Amino acid sequence: MRRAWRVVLAFAIPWLLYQSAEGVGMRWLHNAAVRDVLMTASVLVAWPLSRWLGWSGFGAYALGGDGGWRWLPGGLLLAVLAKFAAVWLGLRLGVYVADAQAPAATLASLLPALPMLLLATFVPSLAEDILTRGYWYRAAGIRWRSGTLFVLVSATIFVLNHIYRLGNGPQEWLMLFAFGLPYATALWRSGSLWAAVGLHWGWNLGNGLQASLLPVALRSAHGGASLSIAAHLVMLAAVLLAARRASKMVDEGQ
Repeated sequence: MRRAWRVVLAFAIPWLLYQSAEGVGMRWLHNAAVRDVLMTASVLVAWPLSRWLGWSGFGAYALGGDGGWRWLPGGLLLAVLAKFAAVWLGLRLGVYVADAQAPAATLASLLPALPMLLLATFVPSLAEDILTRGYWYRAAGIRWRSGTLFVLVSATIFVLNHIYRLGNGPQEWLMLFAFGLPYATALWRSGSLWAAVGLHWGWNLGNGLQASLLPVALRSAHGGASLSIAAHLVMLAAVLLAARRASKMVDEGQ
């Protein structure tokens, strides 16, 4: 019974901090600093909770030092490119139009702000990946007998975790579910949450970079959601292909 309570608290505490970042920090206090502190606390508290469950470091959330971080750079680059490709295609399809009221920044002018952008997109991505993927993959103690089932359940949890966006309706739910598919698949195929973090962080980072370098105005909400879904399905295919290739190399002893 004591172990069960620890497992529950290993989710509940970081989840409450994560949701409070938006609910208390922005919707109640309208204070970005409070939001950032609570969001960071959601990540930091996962470390002692993981240790409390008997894992080293963040191991309870599949963030161990087992080399899984090698998936991070590739996922990051893939997702950033996918974001820009979706917007580029959307401009040509009329889903987006160039935003004349928001002049595009140059790479040189963006560099000073890049470290903060990297941090501001990394922490929320990691926090949510811990809650919607890493916890359920390992800390919850569920014996997943099917990778497909894990991916579908994780993607559903990812949708439900966006409690402040659920009121946007089925189109939003479908888009978030599609987002969760490659992220959860990356974790399942690699065994490390870092693979999911790379994709999730990359997409969020891509949003920030695109807003500065290629500012656009949305003309079709349905079209924008469809392009984002398509981008994530492409990422899902890339994850499956990369995982298959990695497995083949291991089998061949390379």
